Amino acid sequence: MDLELTATRAFVAVADERHFGHAATTLGLSQQTLSKRVARLESMLGVRLLDRDHRGVRLTDDGARFLPGAREVVAAADRAVAALRHQRGPLRLEVWGHLYAPLRILADLAAAPTAPPLQPGHGRDLPSVAAALLRGDIDAGIGRVHPPLPTGLAHRPVRFEPVDVFLGERHPLAEVTALRPDQLAGSALWSPAPLDRLDFLAAFADRFGIRAHRAVPNLGAVPLLSRLATDRDGFLLLPADLGLPVVAGVRAIPLVEPTPLYAWSLLWRTGPEPDQLPALLAALEHTAAQRRWLEVDPARDWLPGMDDRGGSGDTGQADAVMPPGSADPRQPDRR
Repeated sequence: MDLELTATRAFVAVADERHFGHAATTLGLSQQTLSKRVARLESMLGVRLLDRDHRGVRLTDDGARFLPGAREVVAAADRAVAALRHQRGPLRLEVWGHLYAPLRILADLAAAPTAPPLQPGHGRDLPSVAAALLRGDIDAGIGRVHPPLPTGLAHRPVRFEPVDVFLGERHPLAEVTALRPDQLAGSALWSPAPLDRLDFLAAFADRFGIRAHRAVPNLGAVPLLSRLATDRDGFLLLPADLGLPVVAGVRAIPLVEPTPLYAWSLLWRTGPEPDQLPALLAALEHTAAQRRWLEVDPARDWLPGMDDRGGSGDTGQADAVMPPGSADPRQPDRR
């Protein structure tokens, strides 16, 4: 049987997103067209691959068996097309995670002596950037990476960034000079989307006993912080050096014992890799060394996945550990 590539790609996108609308957006299709392609594939195979009801989309048993091979088919086709492309222009790099303003990393990266020319763009989230990489639409991405990742992608941590807590002045903890994360257990964590889609915030809430959370739309820094100013028990987690505008009634307070670190990673396609990847990696290594971006002390810092005995977390950067007694990681040269 000859699989139809467009229909197979449609199925893989829905399986990744668990949502026909999101998958259609990722592929640049109408939802009706996407549904027809999946139905055509199911008809060709003679099995039902997806079940769809009021709770969402889930794989059938046949769909779960078919998915790994379908991913390989799509990835192989994309690699074959990418191998014919000779990269001449700037490296196409998308960032995601707009609450944490990842373009700040690119601004610092551009100053590195080996940095290649960059053509930055905005991805919606990790699945959409991963899909664009496998299609060959972009060359790399920078954002928060977490499993599972499709076959054919590689990643590397490039920055561990200290996180502050932001509180309205009416919050009972607003007058302290520093907070332990567990002191927020009685407060409500604000998030720009449901926690099951935000692994860092979900891991923070689980690790430090935050039971209440609110999904609050991110309509920009000033509206977001202005709304926080009137909240008596809500809080936001944001990078310590985000450079936010001053908003009356809001305080930024350092988190200590431990300091949460947000892990940024570079994500790229393997086989063939982008021509400028070595230059990009060299520039990231240079910038990280200058600014101490990859230093983490297990006795003082926390990364999702790091256990209380000083494990290396989920970043794959087990050797990026700063010995106890080193300089304070919250100093400006780490930012």
